[in-house]
Amino acid sequence: MANRIALHIVGGSSRTRAEQARLAFSLGHHAEVYADLDEMFDRPPRHGVIVACDDVLEGGVETLLDRLGEQGICVPLVAAKETPDVEEVVSAIQAGALDYMELPLTAEELKRMIAHLESDAGRHAEARRRLIDARRRIGTLSKREREVLEWLSEGCSNKAIARELEISPRTVEIHRANMMDKLGAGHAAEAVRMRLDAGLDAIQNEAASSQRHGDVRDEHLRMPLERRIG
Repeated sequence: MANRIALHIVGGSSRTRAEQARLAFSLGHHAEVYADLDEMFDRPPRHGVIVACDDVLEGGVETLLDRLGEQGICVPLVAAKETPDVEEVVSAIQAGALDYMELPLTAEELKRMIAHLESDAGRHAEARRRLIDARRRIGTLSKREREVLEWLSEGCSNKAIARELEISPRTVEIHRANMMDKLGAGHAAEAVRMRLDAGLDAIQNEAASSQRHGDVRDEHLRMPLERRIG
């Protein structure tokens, strides 16, 4: 028998929550149900797995994970929805969800998720803890300190950063020292690692991609109608 897992089921209808809880109990696991996130935040889970359903996912998995992080909740997250499309699943996993299940749940699907949880949960939870801590610390930086961190992550020296930001090397040194102090980093590599843990590269790459797509779309809309449809 696998270890007994606590499933924290939030969102969806009372009927679907009850069905998922009964299924979990039938397989020898424990289940807690919550109508919404506020109810779960009143009793924040510290172990097991969160199964987020339907309406809870409307803002996107990344937004949901940010809200969990604000509450200090590092429990792995599994999304669950009727007929999710491929893009939703890929986006959720990239954002940091452990898994994505299709509703209504079956015993086979729940067993598969729990096997995934048991094999990956420790690493996943540790990565979530690092991400939450790194984003919290980086959130204390000023705009200029974040710019110094970004250029430092590109391997730039203080002089090179000064040229890019059009400030003096001495000013860069001051911003860098303040940045390191706020992050609690002992050396540059530690600060760069914290930026990687925060997932900022992925966020910026996604924003840049969205901007490129927007530019292409705008250019397309500026085309003469004959070229657009031809």
